[in-house]
Amino acid sequence: MNPASPDGQRARRLAAQSAAAGRRPVRRLAVAPAGSGGRSSTPAAERPATERPRARRDGQVADRVTARLLARSARATVAGLPSSPPSPHWRAGEQTLCLLTVAAVAAVAALATGHAWLLALAAGPAVLLALAAPGHGRPTRLAAESTAEPRRCFEGEPVVVRITVRHDGRIGPLDPTVALGPGVALEALTVGAAEVDLVLRARSWGRWTLGAVDLDVYDAGGLTRRTVRTELGEVDVFPVPSAARLTPIPVRLPERLGEHTTVQEGTGVEVVGVRPHVPGERQRRIHWPSTTRRDAVQINQFAAERAADAVVLLDTLADFRDAATGLSSLDETLRAAGGLTRAYLRRHDRVGLVAIGGKLRWLAAGTGDRQFYRMVESVLEVRQDRRHRGTDLPRLPLPALPGHALVYAFTSLADQRILDVLGQVRDRGNPLVVVEIPAGEPAVEPGDEIDALALRLWHAEREAMRSALRAKGVPVARYTPGEALDLALAPLLRRRIGGGVR
Repeated sequence: MNPASPDGQRARRLAAQSAAAGRRPVRRLAVAPAGSGGRSSTPAAERPATERPRARRDGQVADRVTARLLARSARATVAGLPSSPPSPHWRAGEQTLCLLTVAAVAAVAALATGHAWLLALAAGPAVLLALAAPGHGRPTRLAAESTAEPRRCFEGEPVVVRITVRHDGRIGPLDPTVALGPGVALEALTVGAAEVDLVLRARSWGRWTLGAVDLDVYDAGGLTRRTVRTELGEVDVFPVPSAARLTPIPVRLPERLGEHTTVQEGTGVEVVGVRPHVPGERQRRIHWPSTTRRDAVQINQFAAERAADAVVLLDTLADFRDAATGLSSLDETLRAAGGLTRAYLRRHDRVGLVAIGGKLRWLAAGTGDRQFYRMVESVLEVRQDRRHRGTDLPRLPLPALPGHALVYAFTSLADQRILDVLGQVRDRGNPLVVVEIPAGEPAVEPGDEIDALALRLWHAEREAMRSALRAKGVPVARYTPGEALDLALAPLLRRRIGGGVR
């Protein structure tokens, strides 16, 4: 950094303020950008010659310390932290152990060889330990608190965690070990005088535990340390909804004002025909071209506008991962369902939720943006329902399926039991649409005839399920991950979707 530059002047001013307040300089560690190698962005020609070697050494040391902390945190994330809580007592640090080792080796060498001058090597570390021994300044009360912002986010968004050390004395450097939860990744790490900042990245949707941090706090002399563990809490990660705008509607709509036109006459804005004038009607509704052609007063006939009821039925019986792309069928199910839910809520329709899996989760139909977040929050823990899964599925509760509500079943068609659930929907007379989520083909070794035959049977079974649904009048729309859901739902706009008979 150029001392004459504004950044150099600001750095000197901050250093002077820290020295006046009696605080240690802050040690900051962060992941270096790709291709930077951790080097300073200031050109070498702009830095004084006396500062260039020191800048290189500082960058190398920071890179080594950063790499050590990140590598240790990666190992702790895989192996986990010790199950027993850290010891509440102070213990010797690495520097103390090194000095004691040097003193012990020098003393043994002096006794073995008879050279008295070797005792000077043992006396040096002993004097350093005596001079730097912790006194009354070492804190007696030590605790760590963590705060995370935000506690709710979408996939791919960062979560910033700050760990603050509370103490009643003087402390030295901090040395954190981070063990993260399964749904987040460590992006950056910053260590300050009495705080540690973490930047985490939410990798996939769900309700995840951020993890825990074991923070080694050294005394002012750096000879002893004490470990404090702090839990980072939980975070709700919402899926990124797929792009969707189309909202197919059933034949029958509830008697509630909305934005979908019906065949009944009403007070909407879409003209569906003309009819003879009835005394008492407004003159501004007269259709003058028809009146002139028929030589009689004709009135515009408008279609009634109603709101639709939709229910999203999620198949969470299994989670398949595509061997070729690595995509999860459960992830794509919730993303596609989220996009369709938002499309209907924008049209002021009511949307409900039913999740079929280990636990039966359902939510009554509602409107507004709050309904979207309520629906997502109700299924964030479906990954943890595996231990509750059995052979029998519960029956759908009556309030979960309003009369004539259009039901969208998002399923991979990989479990025969989902056909029983879809049969319950048809028996109640609700119009039904099946949105097939691809589960990925099983991997087959080249030349393996048995695997090839098994793959053919797998394809035949899925095609048989599609044919059985279409034979009952249930449309099956095949969704392709990465594409807009509208491409799969567009054929449903040709006609309105009818239901069964109660």
